[in-house]
Amino acid sequence: MFVNKSFISKQNGIKRNVISKILITLALFGLAFCGAFWGSTPANAKSKVALKTYTQPFQNNTTSLSGQSVEMSTYFIKMDYWDVKQATLNLNYQVSQLSSRQLSDITVSLGGVKFASFRPKKQTGLQTKTIKIPLRLLSGENELQISGQILNQAGKKDYRLTQTPANWLTVDSRSAVNFQYALKAPTKTIDSFYDHFSGPDTIVNRDAYITVPNQANNAELSASMYALTGESRVITTENQQIPVAQFQTTAGQAADYQLVMAEYQHLPARFQKLFKRTDLRNAAQIKRYDAKGKHYLVVTATTGTLLEKAARFVANSELMKEAKQATETITAGTQTFTSTLNYDGKYQLTTSADKITGANHQERSYFVSLPVDRNNADGSTISIHLRYARNLDFKNSLATVYVNDTAIGSKRLSSARADNDTLTVALPRGMALGNSFTVRVALDLPMSDSSGTQDNTHTPWASIEPSSVARIKTAPGNDLLFSNYPNLFLKNSTYDNIAVVRPTTMTGTDYQTLTNIFNLIGNYAENNRGTIKFYDRQPSKATMADANVIAFGTPTKNRLIHHLNNHLYFKYNSAETGFLSNEKLSIEQRYGQTIGSAQLLRSPYNRKKGLLVVTGASANGTYLASTQINYQRNISQYTGDAIVVDPDNNHGNYRFKKNKLIDTTVNAKQQLSRHSQQLLYLGMALLMIGVVTVALFLLLWKHGALHRRRKGDRHE
Repeated sequence: MFVNKSFISKQNGIKRNVISKILITLALFGLAFCGAFWGSTPANAKSKVALKTYTQPFQNNTTSLSGQSVEMSTYFIKMDYWDVKQATLNLNYQVSQLSSRQLSDITVSLGGVKFASFRPKKQTGLQTKTIKIPLRLLSGENELQISGQILNQAGKKDYRLTQTPANWLTVDSRSAVNFQYALKAPTKTIDSFYDHFSGPDTIVNRDAYITVPNQANNAELSASMYALTGESRVITTENQQIPVAQFQTTAGQAADYQLVMAEYQHLPARFQKLFKRTDLRNAAQIKRYDAKGKHYLVVTATTGTLLEKAARFVANSELMKEAKQATETITAGTQTFTSTLNYDGKYQLTTSADKITGANHQERSYFVSLPVDRNNADGSTISIHLRYARNLDFKNSLATVYVNDTAIGSKRLSSARADNDTLTVALPRGMALGNSFTVRVALDLPMSDSSGTQDNTHTPWASIEPSSVARIKTAPGNDLLFSNYPNLFLKNSTYDNIAVVRPTTMTGTDYQTLTNIFNLIGNYAENNRGTIKFYDRQPSKATMADANVIAFGTPTKNRLIHHLNNHLYFKYNSAETGFLSNEKLSIEQRYGQTIGSAQLLRSPYNRKKGLLVVTGASANGTYLASTQINYQRNISQYTGDAIVVDPDNNHGNYRFKKNKLIDTTVNAKQQLSRHSQQLLYLGMALLMIGVVTVALFLLLWKHGALHRRRKGDRHE
């Protein structure tokens, strides 16, 4: 037998020092294993924490659909820099209390691909349905369709074949799509920064700021407003905005994405070192920069003129998306203007054939937007080009056009015109559309008795063709009221020579006021060709007469407001510490020191122009007034020419001027043009009367002369 001699004359077991080494090794291995095991959970937890969420509400308002078969569409976007892990539809809806929960159903599809169907719950009131959206169906722009059949029954009798107004589905505007995603960091290029900076999640999270020097000069303020309005034009968040703030603002410094805008000599040193003075001799530059987890786009020049030129480049979304480099140089000759489409009064309702499948009542809605500085005039028409199936009950089939839920015309469908039918309706005279409206096409597609079968080949259908158009005659808006705001500061869809008279020194609150004022103007400005100029003191009378003036601030910090006090509808007391009572509102002394007011005046420098004053006895009062003119949902509440807001958000709408027209001569020209045909007929009638009168006169004169001649002959 073989014996290992190393174990002879030794204690049983293993030596103590060997045991220690093994124990240490095991302990280290155990710690490493535990670290790997337990460390995996925090890592996963960290990855979950790192996931961001964004809830995108429906673009539509609360929508009610009637008929057995109902369908609606809405749109949402997915940003390119999102690595989406999960997308969820949160559908808030309500169905008719009479509907059968066993027979009614709702189907959801994305881009025409159906992915979920369900039946309403056995309850009344608002319901919520949460549905996961397949990630494979997502694209950049997404069309979500909600369709179904709402069938009613009474007692034990089934009324599936009867269509009544009680067949309805309401989709609440609080419905939304929720994203969970990992954020892809921006690259070193300008276009990548622009995508992140303009992203809806960035703006909602207040991670995008435009920053300017602590005491920005007028050129820097003009440049920042070009950039702000350019962003306001393209962002999809209806009730959010990108703030403009000073360099020293804490919130601005904390933002992940900062657009820095200043003349070179006013830039902080850490930004100045990014540029060479020789490169800025006759040019402005836009440069990408990252530091300490923050992403910057620095826009600078040595002169205010070139800085404003660079700001127009930033305000052009097409140019910014095309800038695939880290630095962009702009000279005086660089073309920065936004491309525009010529407005010819014709709006295509759909770019592709909109096919409708299913019997009975069906509807489609189309949104039409007019240039903001124009309102619809009489003589507008809507033409719907249709194709439809031949198996309809043509005695009861019908097409109806609605504008903003007002029926304006109907037409019976015909088998002879099934392949090419057109319904053209004229808008009623005097019908006000505003700057946007909805065209709704309702089709009643009952099946003929011979087609009463469940075979899908006999399902009735209709198609609304791309040649369907709204031809809207327009005229410039001419009302000096907030119902026409901000139209009076725009012309040809751009800034109409806006002069902004600001406080001599700007506080952080003043920048918030300025952001509010220009956010809504930017929503409506479709291009960047117009001008915005700032003044820190009262401009010349010639400038005031030629420009559309906006003045904001307190009367003590803004001398123009001080001089305009006698023209204000809500005037200040002699000490300019608060507003006085007037015929519209009684104002307690201390209360008058806290409120703010926005007022649309007829300019004392040019009676054919308006003048906006946003003011309060304090900077906070001025800011309160600006909160009512920053978003469309706020300004839509006001139809007068003066607004008053207090710190508790109590606000009033007042009308002072009797004649609301900005320029009465424009209205006279419109009236003359509108009645030109009648005037032509009247002129022709007067001409005919004149010709007949002259002919009668000549005839009578000739007859009298002849009579006198005969009488003379008799005398002879």
